[in-house]
Amino acid sequence: MNIETLQTMLDQGQDSLILRFGLAQALLKRNDPDDTNKAITHLLKALEFDAEYSAALKLLGKAYVQTGQNQLAIETYEKGIKTAEAKGDIQAAKEMKVFLKRLLK
Repeated sequence: MNIETLQTMLDQGQDSLILRFGLAQALLKRNDPDDTNKAITHLLKALEFDAEYSAALKLLGKAYVQTGQNQLAIETYEKGIKTAEAKGDIQAAKEMKVFLKRLLK
């Protein structure tokens, strides 16, 4: 779905974790600073639905990096790694470890 469709669904009150996550993913693909900031807002809202959704934590870390908020990215990846490992989401944990390692260089 495109951003406009997702935004219309949200405007009509169909707020959910998956909708917010999908909207954030679509916004980040545009590589526009304003859209990245909107994506961060949607990801934070998605995490209100489920604070342990590792895919949202991974994407939020990426969005923070894109906006130059490296300390927030580090904290988000650290939380995401712990969360993913606790849930058995090994692939997400591995990916976030790589992203974190790059940030810490």
